Amino acid sequence: MRTLWRTSRAAWPRDAALLRDVGLVGLADGIVGLSFGAAAVAGGLPWWVPVALSVLVFAGGSQIAAVGVVLAGGSPVAAVAAGAVLNTRLLPYGLAVADVVTSDDADRAGPGAGAARRGAGTGAAVRRWLVRVIGTHLITDEAVAFALRQDSRPGRRMAFWTCGIALFVIWNASVLLGVGIGSALHDTNAFGLDSTFPAVMLALVLPTLTSRSIKVAAGTGAVIAVALTPVLPAGLPLLAALGGLGTRWTGWRALLRRPGGGEQPRADAVDGTANDDELTVGGRR
Repeated sequence: MRTLWRTSRAAWPRDAALLRDVGLVGLADGIVGLSFGAAAVAGGLPWWVPVALSVLVFAGGSQIAAVGVVLAGGSPVAAVAAGAVLNTRLLPYGLAVADVVTSDDADRAGPGAGAARRGAGTGAAVRRWLVRVIGTHLITDEAVAFALRQDSRPGRRMAFWTCGIALFVIWNASVLLGVGIGSALHDTNAFGLDSTFPAVMLALVLPTLTSRSIKVAAGTGAVIAVALTPVLPAGLPLLAALGGLGTRWTGWRALLRRPGGGEQPRADAVDGTANDDELTVGGRR
């Protein structure tokens, strides 16, 4: 971490472009965080709920989904489940940036680093563990995207930590500011902030609809959620929408083909054999 931003003069234009892009992304996230904090407090939640979610969870989509479920009258269990479902995407993200969510000490260590680390005591081990925990907490869609755009490992590390730290500060500051605005306004509907949650969720979904199969799965899930909204408690239709993923299971074709497809010749053969046996038996009779 100490050498994170120590780059050569030749790398300055590239770093400047990185900082510019991170700043633009931070501005967009800040607007969303501001709306999230204001809408959460104006909806009746205590001020510390969106603030604590932003610090401890730090996942905009999951926070918006969880708070949206609660404000709609859903149970805390349904809210946590909805947020957890959205956060499952972070598992492959963690695998993708596992090589950059480390401390610099591990990279500078040589062949005899094992004995040196043991001799240094537990301080270095605790520091490496803290760096990994903090880095894991900072994993977001944007940080991973910036990291994977870089060619070298030092470049990926710098992009990841720069974006992660910047977005963490911007997001939490904007949510806190939004909490103050929401407490003062009380009625965010007059400013259209009540539409923040569905608008942000729609903005998160649309870029992922890149193929026909994904569109079919998303459309099926949307139909399921809308159909079950009048009969299920708030939050459960969102979880039931996961049934749309069943459209991507290729086993449906095998099930549909089985009655009249590949199994039919075997059935004919069996029937034919049975008929021959019956004729033979009949001839003996």
